[in-house]
Amino acid sequence: MLKKILFQSLLLNSVLIYSVQSAESGGMPQLNPEFWVSQIFWLIVSFGSLFIVLSKIILPKISSNLETRKSQILENIETAEKQRIDSEKKIEEFEKIILETKVKAKNIINKNRQKIIEDINKKKEILEKEINEEIKIVEKEINDLKQKAPEKINIIAMETSIDLLKQVIGVEVNKSSVSAIVEDLSKKNKEKYYGV
Repeated sequence: MLKKILFQSLLLNSVLIYSVQSAESGGMPQLNPEFWVSQIFWLIVSFGSLFIVLSKIILPKISSNLETRKSQILENIETAEKQRIDSEKKIEEFEKIILETKVKAKNIINKNRQKIIEDINKKKEILEKEINEEIKIVEKEINDLKQKAPEKINIIAMETSIDLLKQVIGVEVNKSSVSAIVEDLSKKNKEKYYGV
């Protein structure tokens, strides 16, 4: 690039020199051929020093800055790519962990549900057995009461009739005579009501 600038400046100088030579000798002192040698000398010295300063000091700094920026950008791109790959791997791992925990949780819930159902069924069976046993005991008691009830009724009836007869007649009556009267009355009642 500096070579191109130097070439263009020399070309411009040669064009100017040619145009100055063709100009009249009287006008501006810059166009006077007497001063051309000094002008060319100072032009070469100024552009040469400018070229040296640019090529040795300024341009190396600019190019080194550009290179460091380029290397930093490449490093940043590489680290960003590595972080993206790492984050994708971690996301996949987290998704696997989440799926595994979901499966484990479902298994645990199903096992616990099954245990609860089994416990409920066992308790139901135990309660049903207890209820059936209690029902059997109560039915047995009811049957016993049914079987013993006529006897007890007869005994109570005899006792009350003995007490009534004592109070009405004033005579003590024994159980056998009262039982004969009660049986006689119960037969008559059965015939009356049932036609037996």
